[in-house]
Amino acid sequence: SHLLFPGCELTANTKSYTFQVDEEDDSDHILALSVVCLTDGAKDECNVVEVVGRNHENQEIAVPVANLKLSCQPLLSLDNFKLQPPVTFRLAAGSGPVHLTGWHRIVHREDASFEEDDDLSEEEEEEEELAPIMPAKK
Repeated sequence: SHLLFPGCELTANTKSYTFQVDEEDDSDHILALSVVCLTDGAKDECNVVEVVGRNHENQEIAVPVANLKLSCQPLLSLDNFKLQPPVTFRLAAGSGPVHLTGWHRIVHREDASFEEDDDLSEEEEEEEELAPIMPAKK
């Protein structure tokens, strides 16, 4: 099941945003980025957005995913670039505002071997609500 990622906005005052899930949760989570775009109030400067996560050796890595400039590339489609939470989005250069949107998918491990069922019970639907998102440390 897909849930809308509420998105986030990176600015000069809020340079990072972390999307994380409950580690006690026995489900697999996928976060997919669809679009990164400059919004009202953006200056004509380079705005570099990085994704900060962990590699297979559990070392923190930062990868630039967008370099936006109002006059030449104010929007970038990331074609549902898939990430595994927890993940932090960081404005590495520029002052924004930059808005990120996408979706969040939860796959219950006990259900993974079965076909996806569109008729979820109310209890299953409640389990699939987004986990609270904590602000990133500056």
